[in-house]
Amino acid sequence: MTGTGTRTPLRVGLVGYGLAGSVFHAPLIAATEGLALDTVVTSNPERQEQARAEFPDVRLAATPDELWPRADELDLIVIASPNKTHVPIATAALKAGLPVVVDKPIAGTAAEARELAALAEERGLLLSVFQNRRWDNDFLTVRRLVADGELGDVLRFESRFERWRPQLKGGWRESGDPQEIGGLLFDLGSHVVDQALALFGPAVQVYAESDVRRPGAEADDDTFFALTHASGVRSHLYVSAVTAQLGPRLRVLGSRAGYVKYGLDPQEAALRDGKRPSPDRTGKAGRTDRSGENWGVEPESLWGRIGAGESPLTGGGRPVETLPGDYPAYYAAIAAALRGTGENPVTAHEAAATLDVLEAARRSAREGITVSL
Repeated sequence: MTGTGTRTPLRVGLVGYGLAGSVFHAPLIAATEGLALDTVVTSNPERQEQARAEFPDVRLAATPDELWPRADELDLIVIASPNKTHVPIATAALKAGLPVVVDKPIAGTAAEARELAALAEERGLLLSVFQNRRWDNDFLTVRRLVADGELGDVLRFESRFERWRPQLKGGWRESGDPQEIGGLLFDLGSHVVDQALALFGPAVQVYAESDVRRPGAEADDDTFFALTHASGVRSHLYVSAVTAQLGPRLRVLGSRAGYVKYGLDPQEAALRDGKRPSPDRTGKAGRTDRSGENWGVEPESLWGRIGAGESPLTGGGRPVETLPGDYPAYYAAIAAALRGTGENPVTAHEAAATLDVLEAARRSAREGITVSL
């Protein structure tokens, strides 16, 4: 592998070029100073053409097994393939001596996540989990408000990742086969639970309601979690594909004030539209995209509001400028960690704690009980 003490770009092998690989990982890797997208692994001819069109110098491979014999030519493996492949591919990569980034969820169980963490530690290798929504604009803003004490003591945290998708799309994400690790519980649920734990610490109790609402659906598409944190904060978390009227993305209620924010971070939509972030933070508000526009910045009309005893829907409270979203910060942190100048931005142990909650939620919903952790 390339010596991490040099400034030679670290070479990345990306496994999977579906939604996660093509929309999130490849563009963010390419936008990161010090990283170079070396190889894309996909057996799909159309996706191979897509990868080559956007990255003309990229090498292509049909299977991950083609990477291991040339492990010394790579510095990082990123796994963006279907959930059921995460553990076997991550295991193979670590055994080949390669650091690994795995898209969430890292595994189907917390025990598997901890086994991977142990293997990485035994080999002295980085193992990180792509929890990009820690760099959403709303989450960054709430984290600042909480840290600055503007809300007082937080009593309840409400987070919604809701969509209106009454028609099934098909594919493994909607499969009822447990081996696929599909459904919203482990998909969007991985995001909202990770954010809650990152903000307010470990959960000690979990209650959940999980339903399959759409005709012909096999996997959960409408789930509610209630977490009790050791800190005393209660988190109410919603993930749904059948929400005809969307609620606030975040509502945080404290002893001094509350904060309400509507609308999703704009970065996913920008990436889907083909916009690409610049590799450095040169814009007035943070990063820019390739056209020079500010990256991850939303209009003032979408800013959240903070206040007490007032409704934000009628103009109550005061607007709070939303911090720019910054997905590129994740891979910048990965590059720094590989070079020994920074920390792992999301550890496998943190991901395992999220999976503890998701497994408890599944049991709670199935048995109608509150589960203690």
